Amino acid sequence: MDIPSLRHRAETLLRSLAGDGATLRDDQWRAIEALVAEHRRALVVQRTGWGKSAVYFLATALMRERGAGPTVIISPLLALMRNQIAAAARAGIHAATMNSANPQEWDEVQAAIAAGEIDVLLVSPERLNNPDFRDTVLPKLTASAGLLVVDEAHCISDWGHDFRPDYRRLRTLLADLPDGVPVLATTATANDRVATDVAEQLGIGNGGDTLVLRGPLDRESLHLAVVGLPDFQARLAWLAENLADLPGSGIIYTLTVAAAHDVAGLLNERGYPVAAYTGKTEPAERAAAEDDLLANRVKALVATSALGMGFDKPDLGFVVHLGAPSSPIAYYQQVGRAGRGVRRAEVVLLPGKEDREIWQYFSSLAFPDEGRVTQVLNALAYADRPLSTAALEPTVELSRSRLEMVLKVLDVDGAVRRVRGGWEATGREWRYEAERYERVEQARRAEQQAMLDYQATTGCRMEFLLRQLDDPHAAPCGRCDNCTGTHRSAEVSADAVAATGQRLGRPGVELGPRRQWPSGMSTLDVPLSGRIPKGEQAETGRVLGRLTDLGWGGRLRELVGTAARDGEVPDSVFQACVEVLAAWDWPQRPVAVVGIPSVTRPRLVRGFAERIAAIGRLRFLGMLDVRGGPPRQANSAQRVADLWRRLALSEEVAAAVAAADGPILLVDDLVDTGWTMTLAARLLFQAGASSVLPFALASKN
Repeated sequence: MDIPSLRHRAETLLRSLAGDGATLRDDQWRAIEALVAEHRRALVVQRTGWGKSAVYFLATALMRERGAGPTVIISPLLALMRNQIAAAARAGIHAATMNSANPQEWDEVQAAIAAGEIDVLLVSPERLNNPDFRDTVLPKLTASAGLLVVDEAHCISDWGHDFRPDYRRLRTLLADLPDGVPVLATTATANDRVATDVAEQLGIGNGGDTLVLRGPLDRESLHLAVVGLPDFQARLAWLAENLADLPGSGIIYTLTVAAAHDVAGLLNERGYPVAAYTGKTEPAERAAAEDDLLANRVKALVATSALGMGFDKPDLGFVVHLGAPSSPIAYYQQVGRAGRGVRRAEVVLLPGKEDREIWQYFSSLAFPDEGRVTQVLNALAYADRPLSTAALEPTVELSRSRLEMVLKVLDVDGAVRRVRGGWEATGREWRYEAERYERVEQARRAEQQAMLDYQATTGCRMEFLLRQLDDPHAAPCGRCDNCTGTHRSAEVSADAVAATGQRLGRPGVELGPRRQWPSGMSTLDVPLSGRIPKGEQAETGRVLGRLTDLGWGGRLRELVGTAARDGEVPDSVFQACVEVLAAWDWPQRPVAVVGIPSVTRPRLVRGFAERIAAIGRLRFLGMLDVRGGPPRQANSAQRVADLWRRLALSEEVAAAVAAADGPILLVDDLVDTGWTMTLAARLLFQAGASSVLPFALASKN
C-alpha cells in the first residue's frame, strides 16, 4: 500500500474510532507513518487528550491488516488498562491483559494470541520480571509482536516525576526485539532531560534512530487558580462551601491516604456524594469508584496520586488539590485529567504549610545508602539457595517496601535475578552510583522549590508549568487567575470553619492488633512464627489520632513528633483522650494501667499513664523495662528481634499484673509499626493478664 492509500485508510479507521468528523493531526499521521511504513521507533510527547492512544490503535489496525503480529502495550496501571481495553473495542480492536489480578486467565489469553484472536495485549511492567511470564510468555511475544508500545514512558527515566524501576527492564526487552519491530513511547509529562533519556533508551538495539515528536502542551479549557488559606481547617471549609459551584464532577487530590478518608468523610456529612480512592483501596472498590465518577454518580473522588495516569473522563469538570504535589510536572500530569472534552474546566490549588513536611517524608524513602544495599547483595551472595523477599528481610536493615525497590534496581542492573523461589545473586559486578542518586535528589529538591515558586508567581500559571516541561510553545494563557486578574475569594464563613473544626477535632481512631509474626524470625534466633495465638493477642485498641490526621495531626506532631520535647501532656489533649476512653465500647472495663517507657520522652509517657490511671480510678502497676537506646528503625523482623531482647517485665510489675482481676490498659505515646504494643501485650499475657487494651496518644499511620 502506497503512502497516500495508507493515510486514507488511517483516516477511515479514525472516523470509526472518534466519529465522522475526525481527522488526523499532522503529528499523529507522522507517528503512524514512521511505525507502519518505516518500522521506526518514535517518542510522542503530547498533552493529555491529544490522541496518543489513537496513534497506537490505528497503527495496530493497519499492521494487523498487513499480517503483523499483535501489539504489546506496557501500561503502568490497572485503571489505565481498563480504559485502553474499552477504547480498543470502540475501534474494533480485540484487546486483552495479563496482570497480577487475572493470572487464572493467562493460559486462555496465550491461547487466543496463538490463534490470532487478540490484536492488543496489555501488560504491566512488573510482569516483565515475573519468572513464569519472563521465561515462558515473553520470548513468544517478542518473537511475534507486530508493535511494542510503552505508555506513560516518562516512568522509564529516573529523572521523571514518577520513575518506576520496573520500567527499566524495557532496556532488555528493546534489545531483544527482532529487527524491524517498530516501537512507540508516549507521555504527556517529559521535559527535555527526560525526553532525551527516554529517546536514548528507545534506541537500544536500533542504532539510536528514534523519531521524537513534541507538540504544545497547553489545553485551552484549563483555568488555573491558587487560593491561599491559613490552615487545613479553613481550606476544607472553603472546599465544602465552594464544591457545589464547581462544574460537573471531578477529582479532589490529597497528599496522604488519611487525608483522603478524612476529607471524603466530612464532605459526605455535608451532603456531597464523594468517595475516597487511594492505593490502599481494594481493587473492586477502585473499579466501582471509577465507574461512579465516569457516570457522574459522584460529585468527586477524593484521591491520592493512585488516581493518576491514564484515567480517561473527557467531561471531567474540575481538579482541586488540598495540598501541593512536590513537582510542577506531577501537578501538570494530575490537572491534565480535566477538561479534555469540555470548553472550561476549573483547576484550583489549596496549598498548605505542612506540604513541605510531607514532601520531606516521601524524599526520605529514596534509594537507600550503599551500606544497606551491600547488605542485600551479600545476603544473596552467601545464600545456598534463592531467598524470597520475606526470607531476605530479616537479614537486612530495610523495610519491606524499600527492600523491594532495591531488589528491582539490582535486578534491572543485572546484579540479582528473580527466579522461582525468590532472588539470587548473579555474580556480576555492581557499582553504587552515589553521584547519580545525588543528582536525582538535587533534581527533586529543585522541583519542590519550583512548586513553591508556582504558588508565589504573579505571572501566568500555565506558562510556568509549561516552561517546567520545556515546552517551546509556552506563552501566557490568558485564562488563569493571574492573567485575568480574577482571583478566587479566600473568604470562608465562620460557621463553616467552626463546623469543619468540630468534625476534624473528633478524637479517637481504632488501632488494629498485629495477628501474624514476621517471616524468618528463626534466622534471628527468635522463637516466634506464624499466627499470634489468641491468648497472646491484644484487643483492638485506640489512639487519640494519627500524625497524618487533618484535625489532630498538627497538635500530635508537636507532642510526639521527631522534634518534640519531653514534657507533660497538655490538658486539652488529655481531656480528648478521656473522651476516647469514655466512648470505648470495651467488653470489660480495665482494672489497671501499665505504661511502655520511652527513651526520648520518659516524663511524658509515665505522667500520661499515671494521669489515665488516676482519672479512671484504675491501679497504676508501673512501667515495663526497656534496655538500651532507641529501637532499630529497620523492617518488621528486625524490630521484633530488637524488642525481644530489650523489652521485659520486672518481677514487681509481673506480680502486680498476675494479681489484677481484669483487663490491663497498656499505654504508650506513639505507635509506629505496632510491634512494641504486640510484644508488650505478649509479656503481660505471660504474666497472667486476662486481656490487654492498647491505648496511645498517636499512631503514625
